Amino acid sequence: MHGLPRRAPKPEEEEALAAKAKDLRALQSQLLSNHHSKIYTKEALDVSAKLLEKNPECYTAWNYRKLAVQHNLLAVQSDSDSDSGAIKAILDLELKVVVDALKQNYKSYGAWHHRKWVLSKGHCSLDYELKLLKKFQTADSRNFHAWNYRRFVAALLNRSEKEELDYTTEMIENNFSNYSAWHNRSVLLSSLLKKEAPGFFPKEKVLNDEYGMVQQAIFTDPDDQSGWFHYRWLLDQTVKMDAPLLASSWPAHGSNVILSRNRHSDDRSASPFDSFQSDSGTFPLVLYFNQAVKGVNSSTVTIESSFCTEDLDWKPLLQVSSQFSQVWVTHIRFPEANSQSEESCALEVSVRLSQGIVSSSGFEYSHLTQLAFKVYLCPVDTEQSKKQGRDQILWRDENFSLYQTQSEEPHKSLSIDNLIIHNVDEPMTSNWRAETIANEIATFRELLSETSCKIGKLTLARLLTAHDVIQSQCANKLVNSEEVLELYADLLKLDPTHCQYYKDEHSLVFLQQLTSSKESLLKHCFSHETLASSSIGNYKCLRLNKLSLTRMGSIEKLLWVQMLDLSHNELRSIEGLEALQLLSCLNLSNNKLGSFTALAPLRMLKSLQVLDISYNEIGSHTIDKTRYLCSSPLSHTEETSWSNDENMKGCVNLTSYWDAFLIFKSMSFTQLTILGNTIAGENFKSFLVKVVPTLEWLDGDKLH
Repeated sequence: MHGLPRRAPKPEEEEALAAKAKDLRALQSQLLSNHHSKIYTKEALDVSAKLLEKNPECYTAWNYRKLAVQHNLLAVQSDSDSDSGAIKAILDLELKVVVDALKQNYKSYGAWHHRKWVLSKGHCSLDYELKLLKKFQTADSRNFHAWNYRRFVAALLNRSEKEELDYTTEMIENNFSNYSAWHNRSVLLSSLLKKEAPGFFPKEKVLNDEYGMVQQAIFTDPDDQSGWFHYRWLLDQTVKMDAPLLASSWPAHGSNVILSRNRHSDDRSASPFDSFQSDSGTFPLVLYFNQAVKGVNSSTVTIESSFCTEDLDWKPLLQVSSQFSQVWVTHIRFPEANSQSEESCALEVSVRLSQGIVSSSGFEYSHLTQLAFKVYLCPVDTEQSKKQGRDQILWRDENFSLYQTQSEEPHKSLSIDNLIIHNVDEPMTSNWRAETIANEIATFRELLSETSCKIGKLTLARLLTAHDVIQSQCANKLVNSEEVLELYADLLKLDPTHCQYYKDEHSLVFLQQLTSSKESLLKHCFSHETLASSSIGNYKCLRLNKLSLTRMGSIEKLLWVQMLDLSHNELRSIEGLEALQLLSCLNLSNNKLGSFTALAPLRMLKSLQVLDISYNEIGSHTIDKTRYLCSSPLSHTEETSWSNDENMKGCVNLTSYWDAFLIFKSMSFTQLTILGNTIAGENFKSFLVKVVPTLEWLDGDKLH
């Protein structure tokens, strides 16, 4: 049981346990013998019943009884003289065995599962099941097994969700410290609100009543967390939009994109947000939604352009499942242009209202969004394209200078507002959301003035963040971010046990603040002197180094980034970076990345040429806790030509470094830095040279 300290057993208790173990082994031996011999007599069933009464977690015994029930039911049904009473007697016996087992352990998975299986056969009193459940829930009102079973029985009885919601109200009023009742309430309310059931529309009125109910629980005992969890769900329902929205894109709406086949001209008047270089002669079109969606294809996204007339192949990124993704990308061929002149080509993208785009929660895309931008193709520098080899890219401070524009021409400068898409709500809904959050902020300020409560501070931080999210949809301004950052700093001191969570949230809010205006963002934009004359791409770098970041966020505002410095932070994951499809240079040195599987997002960055992962913790941990994120080469879900890779034939280290192989095998790095990691030995470097034949620089040494 929870909260009870363990103690060493007394001698007499040890003797009793030994006798019990001996008895269990004897019963288990008899059960297995009967099971293998397919003996389903009354005596054999009694043996399994005794075993389950003593040890309800014996899954073999439950499976044996299922086989016995099927055998005996078949015998009864084949007997012409039998009646329905005989069938009911067989099933009633099973229900009794389950009750006896649950008395021993009322949280036994096997027992509850067996009871569901018996009920699915019919011939049982469902009303009796509800009475039995009431007994179990009286003994332990928070038993989630009983609540799951109740949902199963309620569905068989066709009980309305409104009736079940009333039951949760009754249980919460008896004891508001009931996690399971609050959870069941959120499940039921979600369904009723989605259906717009009678009495549950409009949504605003229902949620207002729910705020009142949960506040009673919170203010009665601020230290009890059950109500707080429901409050977090309630806040999420208030802030989030049901229908999916397009949050941002690259190219951005209204932008003038400068495309180059070999390098950018040294034009400091160009905005860092809207230029791109590609040797492949294509540029990406990225759509970033506010939630995971499916159905993005040439039928639901129409492209109107004088030079793009073919159907485009859309691929998902940030994949939640095989169908849904928050980010979708396609690639468009450069327009044909005279090599000695700069030409402008208009490209219009429209995401039209379509039943084909649907969120993972089942809501359809309901906003007609028009994106329009112009494409400028730079003349080809034939002399530059003949140059072979590249200079090493160094990340020292002296290689960077603060980015300065020399022109303020309107067509050359892109506002931060263009980087995101503002979807205007219905005024009434938007006002209700803003007013509700403002009222809740005032309520929790009052609570915190009376008592010091960690979870209260955390909730206030979430409310203030939610208020900024709502307000930013009208004006891209964060008024509460400084206070939120202070709250998370306080929580780090008050509750060090959960420091990693607070650091992550602090990082997310800090990045929201940093990307909230063009002015704050440009403070972190730098020019790289080496890249000014390089063929590697845009030499403008976003430097987010030395900021103590533990998590990346605000990715939707960074789709334009081609050179990114995240060094000297505390990152353990780079989740989200796969959306940065323009990224060509990335510095992840001096972080806390513990494995190659933490680098899995890199596999989606086909433009990435320069990577620095030096001085991390790769190879330091004997057990890779994140390995499940990266499929095994033996898995059918991992697309890899493992056995047919010509470059890797005869490589004895392949099986030792298979996780690195899966990350790097499809990359076209020209420069890679791995020194300072435990794994960075000579054998691994030899392995990398074979895996990435395009490498020109490895740990600062020229290879070719």
